Amino acid sequence: MRKMDKYPVDGPNALWQIYHTVSKWKAMRNFVFIQITRYSPSLRMKNWIYRHVLGMKVGEHTAFALMVMVDVFFPEKIHIGSNTIIGYNTTILAHEYLTNEYRLGDVNIGSHVMVGANTTILPGVTIGDYAIIGAGSVVHKDVAPYSFVAGNPLQTIRERMNEK
Repeated sequence: MRKMDKYPVDGPNALWQIYHTVSKWKAMRNFVFIQITRYSPSLRMKNWIYRHVLGMKVGEHTAFALMVMVDVFFPEKIHIGSNTIIGYNTTILAHEYLTNEYRLGDVNIGSHVMVGANTTILPGVTIGDYAIIGAGSVVHKDVAPYSFVAGNPLQTIRERMNEK
């Protein structure tokens, strides 16, 4: 089960009310810097922007491939350990805007994790250390350390791989 805080809204759907929950200036600034990181080949520059501009917690030697899209509105809710790889075109969300509420949840990705290309990570999940996420997966629930998961819906392929 994902760990998320729920906030009901009155009136139009929650996405129409986005700027009651997030400053439009923060959203615009984050969007510009996220676009820079998506296209930049420099891992050091990406991590500097994620840490110092967007407020994410990113461990040493973590690598974000090209086109990774982190949450525009709440990137500070994303925490990633050391020596982790986030694959090409992966999306990491920390929010959901629904018709009658919006939800926020921290995303915790451990150390030595491999996230395959084109994966979507939903808010409120924890991915344990040394986990492997297969390409094209939708991570909608917690992933145990040392496990290999893949698919939509997410399925465990193998648990407790050899420890390093």
